[in-house]
Amino acid sequence: MKKIMMIAAMMVAAMSANAQNEVGQITLQPKVGMNISTLTSDDAAKAKVGLVAGLEAEYGVAENFGITLGALYSMQGAKVKNLDWKYNMDYINIPILAQYYPVKGLAIKAGVQFGFNVRAKISDGNNSISVKDFYDELGIDSDKKSFDFAIPVGLSYEYASFVLDARYNIGLSKAFKNFDDKNSVIQITLGYKFAL
Repeated sequence: MKKIMMIAAMMVAAMSANAQNEVGQITLQPKVGMNISTLTSDDAAKAKVGLVAGLEAEYGVAENFGITLGALYSMQGAKVKNLDWKYNMDYINIPILAQYYPVKGLAIKAGVQFGFNVRAKISDGNNSISVKDFYDELGIDSDKKSFDFAIPVGLSYEYASFVLDARYNIGLSKAFKNFDDKNSVIQITLGYKFAL
């Protein structure tokens, strides 16, 4: 049994020593994928699918550790249960993530994300109106918030320079003035990674 444990430990150590990136190396990764998003604390909200696309750069800090900085266009929001309404909330998101590579190709990641709202509309399939105008018509003092703060956590796997990434963006700031709804986004992307 001790021999099996010793062999297993040596195999894990050998895989861990196989660096994902060289120390000091910078890589770029264009990526595209989908969001499955909703708004928390709203019983009437259900998931909406949207597009996400952008670019992430990674700096190799150590053999098995890197820091990434990205810029992503992210279509978020939610559908409204029992109605043909959608909240279409688009953001430019800036994720900053720490990435740990326990084995070659596999990254565990977590960090912070700063989001800037560039579109906030409510549509019913035929018509679209700004969130502010919608709430004004209902006599409610509300509008979208321009800034969004989230904690992204996830995993990615790289094979032959292609990177499949899955992360969950946990919204910490309110999406609307005078409401407690926060963004909740599952994000799945495919990217291509290359060194500079």
